Amino acid sequence: MLSRIDQPEKEDAVERLRALIADRKHMPGDRLPPERQLIELLGVGRSALRRALEHLERDGVIWRHVGKGTFVSHGMGGSGDALSELAHQMNPVRMMRARLCIEPAIAREAAVNASGEAIAKINVAMERAQAAVSWSEYERQDDLFHRAVVEASDNVLLVALFDSLNRVQREVAWGSVERDTSRPPEQHSSFGEHEAIAEAIAAHDPEGAFRAMGVHLKSVSTRLFGDS
Repeated sequence: MLSRIDQPEKEDAVERLRALIADRKHMPGDRLPPERQLIELLGVGRSALRRALEHLERDGVIWRHVGKGTFVSHGMGGSGDALSELAHQMNPVRMMRARLCIEPAIAREAAVNASGEAIAKINVAMERAQAAVSWSEYERQDDLFHRAVVEASDNVLLVALFDSLNRVQREVAWGSVERDTSRPPEQHSSFGEHEAIAEAIAAHDPEGAFRAMGVHLKSVSTRLFGDS
């Protein structure tokens, strides 16, 4: 958890990184400088930079490919207004149905193409979600888990599609979700569902990954909306 001292530093690093991407007129698909150079350019520490990169990755501004670098995604393009308008025409149930149409197919591609490094990244996000000490931290790590799955597909078009889907989801009016606990319980159903997805991808089992992601999203939908 960020301390009161760390939080402003992280927020400052996020804004500096956003400004650097805009000032240099980076286009979707452009690779950012390596971490060491970004630290010098932004004047921030390594830990603040890494938290800023994680923040922008979660927001769909950048995406990271293990062994290849950090790239600008379509989140910085001119499609933001169109996506915001689209979000205003959506409701949470339709949003979940869209995810059910798209994400199982992405998981199937991930099972076909995932490298060892990509599988490791999925597992790290899964373990961090399980160790989350609050619901907000769990949701951050859950976002990164799903992002790691799409990155494992090794398909930049699917990454861009997922980022657009995620940006719309963030702007849809979800309302408040009541929680009975301050953090996910040990038997939270998504933990086992994440494990099934990760195991199928690691086993390079495309149909297993497709089914596991479908089961997971249907489970989330049922918890949120009942049998809608």
